Amino acid sequence: MDKITGSGEHSTEIKIWPLENCRFAYTIGSAQPVRCSWISDQPLFYADYQDVADDEDYLLDDPVMEALERDIADLRDKTNAYDVVSREFAEPENHIQSLFSQDADFISTIYTASESNLQASLDLLHQSRLASQFISFAQLHGIEIRETSQIVDAAYDKTANAVLVRADLDMPTKVLLMVRELRRMWQHRNGAGLHPLSVHPDYAVLMNRAQQADLVVSMVRVAWELQLAGYKDAWVRVENSTLSDLGRAFAREAIADFRSINNGMAARATFESWFLSERCRKADRSLIQQMLADYQGYVFSDQVETSRLITLDVTKALGKMPFGTNYLEAVSTQIINDPVFTEVRDRSNANFLWFIKFERSFTEVENTAAVKEALKPETAEIISFPKKKSAKADAKATKANADENAEIIEIRRPVGE
Repeated sequence: MDKITGSGEHSTEIKIWPLENCRFAYTIGSAQPVRCSWISDQPLFYADYQDVADDEDYLLDDPVMEALERDIADLRDKTNAYDVVSREFAEPENHIQSLFSQDADFISTIYTASESNLQASLDLLHQSRLASQFISFAQLHGIEIRETSQIVDAAYDKTANAVLVRADLDMPTKVLLMVRELRRMWQHRNGAGLHPLSVHPDYAVLMNRAQQADLVVSMVRVAWELQLAGYKDAWVRVENSTLSDLGRAFAREAIADFRSINNGMAARATFESWFLSERCRKADRSLIQQMLADYQGYVFSDQVETSRLITLDVTKALGKMPFGTNYLEAVSTQIINDPVFTEVRDRSNANFLWFIKFERSFTEVENTAAVKEALKPETAEIISFPKKKSAKADAKATKANADENAEIIEIRRPVGE
């Protein structure tokens, strides 16, 4: 593109052409001075376009590039394999229109309480090995599963020791939401349900993200196990909802190797895909609003290293399953250090988080200065000391004062005595 604006000495010429073999580039102003050959943990940057063509032959022989090409080919094979399977779960094009029609019918009719199908939902969940283990764990700890109309969808009430689910939900939605809250109960009972506001704000963001991602991983896994058992409605809901990207990440690994379901590879792929989506922004915004409304402060806010160790332990606890391998234990250290998991990429959330940390540090400095001022010793200047007197001298001085202040009184006897 060539564009010339202005006239005379103040004219500006902008020239932008597409770069050959450029997969990623930085645009600064109206130019692209740096381009990148690939996006990875160690990308290859080139600032001189002329030398790139000469080095292409050399890069083709690089073992890192060969390994990268193999990974890309493997990912392409997994994607193609699932594309064949996913045709079974496709919904008709007029599905969205039918949803609008159903919503219109629901709004226009008088609400009536529906019959309870909780037992049917529990029987369905028992077909999944993971969900059945969650239910057995809940029964072992006295956690009751019951229906109610006082909540939006589903919730885990810690004080009442109950998992609550709305009664009028359709079966696929009810099953998935029950799994989510059962997993939340599992987190609470296994040391992974620590509130994120208990640690430093930087690690609170990571802990909140990890807890939310783990809940979705369990939902996707149970939906996959149910479709393997013959109940495909739950996976159809995942495939045709906002969870489709996470479901495909799990399914690609599961189809390529069925052992990835128990060894944690499929769950880990789903967990990482959650962090690569825009779900981080929503989770961060909700947490930051809680931080702004918190008036008691953070327990470990001034102990960054302590917060780091606590977050590491919580991350390991999140990957624990009733059976199989802990899918996060091997990569827990990488998670708390990798910017993909920890960076707040939304500018608005980053600004609020910086303000929260600044306000907290400023308050701590003020409190520390006030304490030091209160503990500061007070000093006084003594001009002179009184002379020390003995006890006898004090007695004489007292007697002399008494003699000086004495008053003579005349006493006479009455006449006749």
